[in-house]
Amino acid sequence: MHEGIIPTLAELIALRTQVAGRRVARRGSSGVQGHAQSNLRGRGMEYAESREYAMGDDARHIDWRLTARSGKPHTKLYQAERERLTLLVADTAPALYFGTRVRFKSVQAARAGALAAWLAAADGDRIAALRGTSKEAPVAPASGSRGALRVLDALVRWYAHPPTDDLGLVQALKQAQRLLRPGSRLLVLADPASLPSVPDALWPALAQHHELLVVVLTDPLECRPPVARLPFRTRNAARIALDLDSAAVRQRWKHVFADPVEQTVAKLQAQGARVMRVSSEDASDVWLSLLQRAPAGQRR
Repeated sequence: MHEGIIPTLAELIALRTQVAGRRVARRGSSGVQGHAQSNLRGRGMEYAESREYAMGDDARHIDWRLTARSGKPHTKLYQAERERLTLLVADTAPALYFGTRVRFKSVQAARAGALAAWLAAADGDRIAALRGTSKEAPVAPASGSRGALRVLDALVRWYAHPPTDDLGLVQALKQAQRLLRPGSRLLVLADPASLPSVPDALWPALAQHHELLVVVLTDPLECRPPVARLPFRTRNAARIALDLDSAAVRQRWKHVFADPVEQTVAKLQAQGARVMRVSSEDASDVWLSLLQRAPAGQRR
């Protein structure tokens, strides 16, 4: 009854087979690689312990409190993290909960996010997810099937119906900035109407230290309307008819809907993101080809 309108956990779990055996070379901007957290004590991100200072230790990591208590210089050691973080940012703008072919854009977003979660699990990444809200905490990073299933559960909830507490894509991206670490993979699932509100400086800042992927969700009606006279209902329930058989009307439609999408994609590519427009009628795994592409600014 709701096929293509509301995502189901069963369909998102079934997508696991589409990433089976797929391995993607890691080439984040910071060069962070590997799959598992090391037991070695190094200069990672999380504090592990302190020991007496030794010749050659970085003076910036001196443990001043322990040094003061003991009277001997001590330095902090950190857990050497070798797991990458894959973070999904889910746009939940009302415009996504719409579709005319195969499925709603919201369902396509959930399916694209599920594929990213399963791929992260296969690669040994920790996987997390968030949306633009101040009421719900992000899905905490976790690895393996456990981490993927947590994200899938969130995607089903977020894309079943438009959330009433959506604060927008900008809020979600700013929250993502606080969670990301250099070398992370960031996948943004967004409606084209949400992208112009993002400050121009935010995309290059995200792309500089992370692998930034943007999937722009569209519907065929928005970009390739049929040559016909179509009835529409306005927000105040009035009925209107657009004669899309008219060249002038189609040109106006293209100016309002299709052209801004192409301009946005080109702009994001110039700012260091790998971007793909994915229609609601496309195969949900079509965006995975982005993983093999270099950002526009790095191509030769």
